Amino acid sequence: MKITADEVRLTAELGRLALSEEETARLARELDAILGYMEKLAAVDVAGIQPMTHAVALDCPLRSDELGSQLTVEQVLSAAPVREGDLFQVPRAIAHDKEAP
Repeated sequence: MKITADEVRLTAELGRLALSEEETARLARELDAILGYMEKLAAVDVAGIQPMTHAVALDCPLRSDELGSQLTVEQVLSAAPVREGDLFQVPRAIAHDKEAP
């Protein structure tokens, strides 16, 4: 797999990143090396190998999922910068056109 400078430029544009030509060339080389390494990993036969979350066996006990003490609405809202009754008040995230059906 070969990552081209054009693919790096397109990806940077989608991510709203401004890259110099030197950065584009460097990233093309680095991303190509990463994909080459991933191809090597994909070629490894892992049939019969147990999936693991860590390279070293770790004891990871989980606590029981039980309901503990609960906060009251007043306690929860006591740190809210702005509230409206029993609710957090936050800035509008999506414009709402009142003329639309």
